[in-house]
Amino acid sequence: MNAEQQRMATVGHPEHGLEYAGPWYTWGPYLSERAWGTVREDYSADGNAWDFFPHDHARSRAYRWNEDGLAGLSTLHQDVCLSLALWNGRDPILKERPFGLTGPQGNHGEDVKEYWWYLDATPSHSYLRWRYHYPQASYPYEQLVEGSAARSRHDPELELLDTGVFDDDRYWVVEVSYAKQTPTDLAMLVSITNAGPDADTLHVLPTLWFRNTWDWGVQHPKPLLRLDNGDLLAEHERAGVYRLAASAGPDGTAPEPLFCDNETNTARLFGQPSSTRYPKDGINDHVVSGAPTVNPGRTGTKAAWWYRATVEPGQTVQLRLRLYSPTAGAEPDAGWAGAPFDATMANRSAEAEEFYAGLTPSGTSPAEALVLRQAFAGMIWGKQFYRYDVPRWLDGDPGEPPPPAGHRTGRNSHWRHVDAADILSMPDAWEYPWFAAWDLAFHTVVLAHVDPAFAKYQLLLLCREWFMHPNGALPSYEWSFDDVNPPVHAWAALKVFDIDGRRDFEFLERVFQKLLLNFTWWVNRVDPDGNNVFEGGFLGLDNIGPVDRSHLPAGCRLDQTDGTAWMAFYSLSMLHIALLLAEHDEAYEDIATKFFEHFAMITDGIADNGLWDPADGFFYDQLMLPDGTRVPLRVKSLVGVIPVLGALAIGRATTVPAHRLRKRFADFVARRGLGEADLDRCGFVTHIPSQQQIMLSVVDPPRLRRVLAEVLDEQGMLSPHGIRSLSRHHLAEPFRVDVGGADFAIGYEPAESTTGMYGGNSNWRGPVWMPVNYLVIEALDRYGYYLGDTFTVEFPTGSGRQLTLGEVTAELRERLISIFLPGPDGRRPLFGGVERFQTDPRWNDAVLFPEYFNGDDGAGLGATHQTGWTGLVADLILRQHRRP
Repeated sequence: MNAEQQRMATVGHPEHGLEYAGPWYTWGPYLSERAWGTVREDYSADGNAWDFFPHDHARSRAYRWNEDGLAGLSTLHQDVCLSLALWNGRDPILKERPFGLTGPQGNHGEDVKEYWWYLDATPSHSYLRWRYHYPQASYPYEQLVEGSAARSRHDPELELLDTGVFDDDRYWVVEVSYAKQTPTDLAMLVSITNAGPDADTLHVLPTLWFRNTWDWGVQHPKPLLRLDNGDLLAEHERAGVYRLAASAGPDGTAPEPLFCDNETNTARLFGQPSSTRYPKDGINDHVVSGAPTVNPGRTGTKAAWWYRATVEPGQTVQLRLRLYSPTAGAEPDAGWAGAPFDATMANRSAEAEEFYAGLTPSGTSPAEALVLRQAFAGMIWGKQFYRYDVPRWLDGDPGEPPPPAGHRTGRNSHWRHVDAADILSMPDAWEYPWFAAWDLAFHTVVLAHVDPAFAKYQLLLLCREWFMHPNGALPSYEWSFDDVNPPVHAWAALKVFDIDGRRDFEFLERVFQKLLLNFTWWVNRVDPDGNNVFEGGFLGLDNIGPVDRSHLPAGCRLDQTDGTAWMAFYSLSMLHIALLLAEHDEAYEDIATKFFEHFAMITDGIADNGLWDPADGFFYDQLMLPDGTRVPLRVKSLVGVIPVLGALAIGRATTVPAHRLRKRFADFVARRGLGEADLDRCGFVTHIPSQQQIMLSVVDPPRLRRVLAEVLDEQGMLSPHGIRSLSRHHLAEPFRVDVGGADFAIGYEPAESTTGMYGGNSNWRGPVWMPVNYLVIEALDRYGYYLGDTFTVEFPTGSGRQLTLGEVTAELRERLISIFLPGPDGRRPLFGGVERFQTDPRWNDAVLFPEYFNGDDGAGLGATHQTGWTGLVADLILRQHRRP
């Protein structure tokens, strides 16, 4: 067992909460890159979060709920925060957080306009590494806003590289590495490289501050930062005492300590007197313009060490800091920045190498290993502090002016039970710095490989009483807890259970009991007619159909193929869990039967309502018009592939329960007067006696072959880099339908969407989307496990090449993984036509994990630093070389 594995072995059981998870969680990368423009900071009447708290306010206005910063760490409750601020001597403001466009500003929605990467991370946060490229010229804030406003949805986004600000390599490469000597003794190394042709000076301000918890009508003691014996001394009632020591700069000059208060500059923002002469932007104003806005008494609640580093072209200099808790036994040492500092960095770096070497399967190429490691790094850096007290947010803070009435009755007003203060895995630390329920399920599959306790904790957490609604609904995501996301949490629990060694039955039972409530909510609320055909609306598949599924034409109803298929998938996942639990407790056999019968009724609903089109060999949504007419929406998209996910082979490891289940299945069929010929209608495939197993599925093998004919067609849904979300056949043949005189249409778009149906950056009209690709591969593996090598399909369609389903899934994984790897020409499809990324050594060794990928060439699109569900590529690489 290597050192990192030993640290992770001390992690407590997730049921006890992160406070009991172990000391190595005390500090982590819990600081988001953006807190402005979020729902939590929005107290407007109309719910316009972007306008209520814009980027221009971020440097001057204290946040109510959580903090943000560059390369940031914080304590578990985000009481004490540490991050980096930079100034190139030309910008109008310090670079304290990444800049990006709001949803209304971007021609394809919100979009961060910076370049940074998560290069390395261990799950205990004992070693973390981050990189940022900062222009030496003035950052083009106005050019980005105005240039984007001039572009339409048919134009590509204006990126920071397009402005010319990186021309002639006039930029800084800033790397930050953290290494923990102990859980509360951290070494911080800031490496600064001048990539430009001329000597230049960079102002570097490592910043320590307290999250403001004292200005909101709650009697929390105000903490204190002060200069003490040459260190920044932080004293906080809950977090304890910390010191931030700073070594001299590269020229031997000691940095200057600057102090202000993490409180709003109301004079600047609202024309009202401020509560302090040294508000939140005091350090910014002092450094940029020399204003007397830092406290000469050297006390406050926000402080920074101000370095001025002049660096020759092509050269690198280093700054060294140490954050430690003297109460934990760390003693000041005059030589801490020398050999001890180097030893800590070297040891933790070596341990990270050892940890990932042990995780990486033999046969993994160096290029794949780099992607694997950076994918895990992004997932670990995506652990974020999340504070959201919904009743307090709706009603306002005690003693403070109440928010407008529209706010109190608007967004999330039906979720007053939510009171969150925890660490959650976020989809993205800038564009999505809040949890999203179904995104998080995919995150846990990746995290389970490196931090299974945290992965289990995440799944249990969303089912706890302060998240799950009393009616059993799971909160979707911050912008609308009421939205309905696909029910993938039971599947994720099974995956985490399996990755963790199939031994934590207590976890499986805990999550199963809570998901029983959620399953009942789905049945009662999303199947209003009781015909086992489910709606659900949004379901995460933005823009994938011709109509807005959450806002249908007047008087219409939509029978959703994917909504119904997701419920079949959910039933089988719950059945699988029940069978596993029945191995230890026979009482679960009855529950297993319940989910088996529910699954059969859902498949009947699919058959009875015409969701399967026998002529096309595909599944389609059905639009029910006010006069009762059914209109099939013949769009070949992922919606029609979701039924394939509902497949489960039962047997071998669960032989005894499966034997009884088969008997009860026979009784169930007989009760309904069905015979052998009706087996596939009920969703069952004839069992193979020699294997002592049966297979339950929505799609029987003949239908599966027909669906795959489209999915595996390179002129249809199969791209060089995975499965497209919409068939390319719709490029030449867009689907159109007239409903009550209104025309609805959808056509194939490989990249950004040209419609704003679901919002600025919602687009699944062609791009490759990692999570459903992953689920399809998983399902085909289950079919292949049951059907064996005698069942083959043509791959690609029309090629005459017959492959087993196991060979098909290997090919699909290879295509998805290839997005991130250099091809024969050395170019990564991920980077598209951006030459700087493709050819510059300082840019092409760091991988981004975007939200989705161009359906034709694999270029990354959407949220640039998504990581979240795109981190699934790590699991794909592991399975490609070491199939479980």
